Amino acid sequence: MERQREETRRIEAFRNAARTILPLPEDEVRRRAEAGTLTELPGIGPSTASVITDACNGVVPDRLVRLEKTSGPLAHGGEQLRSLLRGDLHSHSDWSDGGSPLEEMAMTAMEVGHDYLVLTDHSPRLRVAHGLSAERLARQLGVVEAVNEHLGGSFTLLKGIEVDILDDGSLDQTPEMLGRLDVRVASVHSKLKMDEAPMTRRMVAAVRNPHTNVLGHCTGRLVTGNRGTRPPSRFDARAVFTACAEEGVAVEINSRPERRDPPSRLLELARDLGCLFSIDSDAHAPGQLDMLDHGAARATEAGIDPDRIVNTWERDRLLEWASARL
Repeated sequence: MERQREETRRIEAFRNAARTILPLPEDEVRRRAEAGTLTELPGIGPSTASVITDACNGVVPDRLVRLEKTSGPLAHGGEQLRSLLRGDLHSHSDWSDGGSPLEEMAMTAMEVGHDYLVLTDHSPRLRVAHGLSAERLARQLGVVEAVNEHLGGSFTLLKGIEVDILDDGSLDQTPEMLGRLDVRVASVHSKLKMDEAPMTRRMVAAVRNPHTNVLGHCTGRLVTGNRGTRPPSRFDARAVFTACAEEGVAVEINSRPERRDPPSRLLELARDLGCLFSIDSDAHAPGQLDMLDHGAARATEAGIDPDRIVNTWERDRLLEWASARL
């Protein structure tokens, strides 16, 4: 359901039902399924009860049968590049506006074949997305360390942030906290209709900040989806991408279908100016980690050399690049 970007409320209904069912003894679940009393439990409605009952009876639920027909690549083209991607530099958990615990995001990243995943929950000013204060971010880093200790090196959950680019181009987190992170994605989320000249200065200043590693969804546009559409921000793309090339900051190829950011014309300009790139899912749920398929297809169509895409690099090379300007 997450891969197909179904309605959040429908997805949450199944996640809530799972949270209710999983702690219960199997015998109790089976008795309730047989008696038709599953809906007496909190968070379980007719649809989720039907799926649980089918599972108890050894029947693959019809809903799952239909969904499994949508498995396989989400985009055509880019399969070779997709196989080269070792990780994902932009993802969210339920610490900010994601739908799942960071542990589940990490486990799913392992299942899709990643060597690493950068956890990039939002920064404080994005209150609508429950952005992390310095104190909350510090607590999250401790959880990330515990997850990595448990995994024993087979996979690495990297410490990161999607930090807001403020109106003057500064970054929405303390330098001390930014310095404790492995990878930092800087994005504009406010005043997207700012005039071209100040928006250009704002973005160039953020790119020149030594803490910035990736310029996230640079135009902020939305081209489809349940949030409606939104035109791209106006800025001097040549100036911004030239700064990225000079500073070694990667331009994000945001893989969410509703973003397709940057637009093809700007993607080609960044390519021609010598920029690095990062193909990112911007996943807000485990099933969305597969959205890298879309970004790989776009990068392939644009003829971008895989070695200029930083998440084709093995972890130590990635970390050396991300810390080089600090």
